[in-house]
Amino acid sequence: MADPLIEAFGAEETIAPVRFEVSGTRPDAAVRDLGGIYAGERWSAVPSQGRFDYRYTAIGDSEVTIRRSQMHGEIRGWMPAGSADYVVTWITTGTGELEMRGERWPMLHETPVMFPADEPFSFVTADYDQRLVHFDREFVRRVAATRAEVTDRPLRFDERRGAGESIGHRWQGALTALSRALRVGGPDSDVWQDAKVTAAEVFLDVFPPQGDSLPDVLEQPRNARLRAAVEYIHAHAAESVTIVDLSEAAGLSVRSVQESFRRVFDVSPLTYLRQVRLDRVHEELLEAGPQAGAVGDIARRWGFAHLGRFSASYAERFGEYPKQTLRR
Repeated sequence: MADPLIEAFGAEETIAPVRFEVSGTRPDAAVRDLGGIYAGERWSAVPSQGRFDYRYTAIGDSEVTIRRSQMHGEIRGWMPAGSADYVVTWITTGTGELEMRGERWPMLHETPVMFPADEPFSFVTADYDQRLVHFDREFVRRVAATRAEVTDRPLRFDERRGAGESIGHRWQGALTALSRALRVGGPDSDVWQDAKVTAAEVFLDVFPPQGDSLPDVLEQPRNARLRAAVEYIHAHAAESVTIVDLSEAAGLSVRSVQESFRRVFDVSPLTYLRQVRLDRVHEELLEAGPQAGAVGDIARRWGFAHLGRFSASYAERFGEYPKQTLRR
């Protein structure tokens, strides 16, 4: 059946059913099977108390899948940035831990956590029963667009945000509805399509997309008008932005806007705008993967017409050239 979100946003319908299972009793097979599912690197597995077995199942469609991973034994590894899906997981037995940028956080029983979406991370789990839900990124973006204005920028999340008790109950309810929809109608049914949207909405409540983090100095009352100009830049970075636009947004004269940016950030307003645009390109390149022509397309979308100057500015800000970021 047709997806109403696809009809509303004009996307190409490429939804396909998903159903598979892998299992075994050898650590090397687990590394091959499970590491292959997640394009992982440097994975290893060992028995626990002389026993090792694993089972991994997935059912749903290419937009949402419900999965279960079980293991007697321990497995650990490294996950690259830029997965095709947003992944929410929780364990009901056993132990698990995620690590990103030197910070570790445990996987608590019955508490959903989100795999870091756009940064590499490592993990270790042992003797576990783990549930997972995979959400296709484009599907989540379409659902988000029905709730609030979204742009072409990738959604960003605080993966370490915990679920409150009331949200936790909603999450469990959404997952129960997903499972029931599969049993009753299967992945081609209306009830499954409705359950998918509800689950994605709850996902966006549990892990709400993050806006740009503005400098703390803008919290000072004396910088309230400058903050309005900065917020305008962040909201319109892909558009043509002039000093006059910032002057009107802040309720300041053109000269006062320029002086305020110099005083607080030691750069001109247009330099600050260029830095924000470079950050946006960097975010998209991290997510895009090694696609031919992606650098030029993304750079032009964020207002960089001269690709040579863009590349030099990018290297100065991030310590690497755009194509190096794209190949990560």
